[in-house]
Amino acid sequence: MSTVLVLNGPNLGRLGSREPDVYGSADLDELRALLRASAPAGVTVDLRQTDDEAELIHWLYEAVDAGTPVILNPAAFTHYSYALRDAAALVTKAGVPLIEVHISNPHARETFRHTSVVSAVATGVIAGLGFDSYRLALNYLTTPR
Repeated sequence: MSTVLVLNGPNLGRLGSREPDVYGSADLDELRALLRASAPAGVTVDLRQTDDEAELIHWLYEAVDAGTPVILNPAAFTHYSYALRDAAALVTKAGVPLIEVHISNPHARETFRHTSVVSAVATGVIAGLGFDSYRLALNYLTTPR
């Protein structure tokens, strides 16, 4: 493995200023720096963010075609995007690991956030640990089994 895709859905481009009581005060650049510092030698972290569901789906297709492991924070798409769920299923059905992450704990928030349509097709789920959710997912994906 030489690259891990870290894909972030809608509104995560506003990290640092959007609801810091829920998501913390650090932004995507700080997350990128944390993950790059945490990655083992020879592993590239390719962190991306989009508010566009179609773009996120195409990035998952890219992961399937290249066999690239994925850390996915689907954000609001978590709760209703069956198109994203189907694209995530393509990743794991191809034998490529996909870890769903969340900065906050969706189960401790509003009821509508308690359901993830992605979780059932993800390799694993890590939630509620802030940016450490991503770091733990990166560690899992880069640790030989």
